[in-house]
Amino acid sequence: MPPKKTEKKEVGPKKSSSRRGRVSQKNNKAMRKAPKTDNFTVPTDDVLRLAPLGGLEEIGRNMTFFEYKDEIVVLDMGLQFPEEDTPGIDFIIPNIESLVPKKKNIRAVVITHGHYDHIGAIPYLIGKLGNPPIYTLKLTKAVIERRQEEFVNAPKLNIIEAQIGGKVKVGKYFELDFFGVEHTIPDAMGIVIKTPIGNIVSFGDFRLDRDSKGNIYRLDEIKRVGAMGIHTLMIDSTSALKEGIGISEKDVEKNLEKLLSQAEGRIVLATFSSMLTRIGEIIKIAEKLGRKVAINGRSMKQNVQIAQQLGYMKFKKGTIISVQEIGNYKDSEILVLSTGAQGEQNAGLMRIANGEHRHIQIKKGDTFIFSSSVIPGNERHVQTLTDNIARQGAIVHNSQMIDIHSSGHAPQEDLKIVMKLIHPKFLMPIHAYYYMRYVSGRLGVEVGIPEKNIRLLDNGSVGLLTKDEFKISDEILPTHYIMVDGLGVGDVEEVVIRDRKMLSEEGMIVIIATLNRKTGRLIKNPDIISRGFIYLREHQGLIKELREKVRNIVGRIPRQQQPDADYIKALFRDQVGQFVYNKTHRRPMILPVIIEV
Repeated sequence: MPPKKTEKKEVGPKKSSSRRGRVSQKNNKAMRKAPKTDNFTVPTDDVLRLAPLGGLEEIGRNMTFFEYKDEIVVLDMGLQFPEEDTPGIDFIIPNIESLVPKKKNIRAVVITHGHYDHIGAIPYLIGKLGNPPIYTLKLTKAVIERRQEEFVNAPKLNIIEAQIGGKVKVGKYFELDFFGVEHTIPDAMGIVIKTPIGNIVSFGDFRLDRDSKGNIYRLDEIKRVGAMGIHTLMIDSTSALKEGIGISEKDVEKNLEKLLSQAEGRIVLATFSSMLTRIGEIIKIAEKLGRKVAINGRSMKQNVQIAQQLGYMKFKKGTIISVQEIGNYKDSEILVLSTGAQGEQNAGLMRIANGEHRHIQIKKGDTFIFSSSVIPGNERHVQTLTDNIARQGAIVHNSQMIDIHSSGHAPQEDLKIVMKLIHPKFLMPIHAYYYMRYVSGRLGVEVGIPEKNIRLLDNGSVGLLTKDEFKISDEILPTHYIMVDGLGVGDVEEVVIRDRKMLSEEGMIVIIATLNRKTGRLIKNPDIISRGFIYLREHQGLIKELREKVRNIVGRIPRQQQPDADYIKALFRDQVGQFVYNKTHRRPMILPVIIEV
């Protein structure tokens, strides 16, 4: 039997919009009584289950599956980069607890494009899902395969190269129809998933790009999809808060060429390593201006090599040089393409700015160009990086000063154009935080989609789709964070993150108490160690009070032959913690160490 069906209130802002509140809410959701993984409901003949496992309450971790009877199609398998409230984590991947018991039913995994927020979790998850076939375009296939080589224990992938305009039947109930979209990387595609209840379409990540006359590229492709009759449109909402239409990539290229031609010394241009379309155009401009291009950053170097081998980039022999060769040319003949535009600590640009790069040191008169937008949350890192570069005498340009970056995500007016052309029965905004998706839903209402047909799901929600309905079930699938930390996958739990945050915010106090094994009494004065809480030499009075507090706690314990170390530790944590809070209004972590002799 299908789960009880209830209609959620579809459009309306959530109470909490802060990142901290969102994570807390996510954890509360995970604490609800989700069904056990071996008892998930199998849909009836008339129902398609649509379930997002990530990408609907964050930027990244994109993954959704569609289930009809005993067949499943998975869309994307991405990672999410860590944020301030996940200290020490490399990245976060989708929770596939609900899919693993049904892995034999997975008929296809469709990957829309080669960005890590859509492909990054494949090495960690594909084996657990039975290594089903992956359908994607040529460049994305090459990027996935190159990354898979870094995971020696991961299975050999079964990637089937799709074609724009191609169709493929997977299983008895699903047919995939691939169409091209514009994004910041070649071979980005959308997908029409044809099912017995109707056609579901996702554009993946997309923008509308235009030629010099304002004509929209791939407009015929969008119209072709709209003519199929679309049940549900899943639409990228990352830039739904941005008004107007997108900046043409041609305008960006013109502005970049103007800046590059005006620069007299070396040029260091920072952008995302995955923005291969723009990187290719920058290399062409460099050739036109007689500059050699040195690529600073392993990921960018690998991506350029893949794109060149597949024919997506073409440049003259000798245009690309190694960073070691920079000194062989005049400053006016050098352009460095670098990763690190977001102020990442270990990226190439940060090493240059900090004077730690072996071959590139900043000179007065160098020109630094940031051809990227600032990802929310990175503003402080990017500002610090920019200040550091400017202090050393370099000239700095960014997208706030001149249009040298075009987002890969459609803003409001472009979203409305697509919604009108597709004219779906139901609209499901995806790939963004809740409020961005809420605004995207309002745009849908503006172009004539009934408000009652806007669906704002959360991660773990289950949509129940029939030919005429799109209801949201009471069923909640587990979607709590699966964190990758070094070689560990999923072994860092919420309690560990909580401890890391406490240590980073409040520090810790270590109490070392040496007790007589027989009497349970202190043998010597307890040692107090502080890290990240107070400087001991300047707070001797507080340390003296802490020692006295520890002695009093131990002294009040009834005499017994064998002291209970766990009981004493709990007393230290509770009573010393409260004592410290009363004195300082701070809550450092209390780490008791009991030594029995």
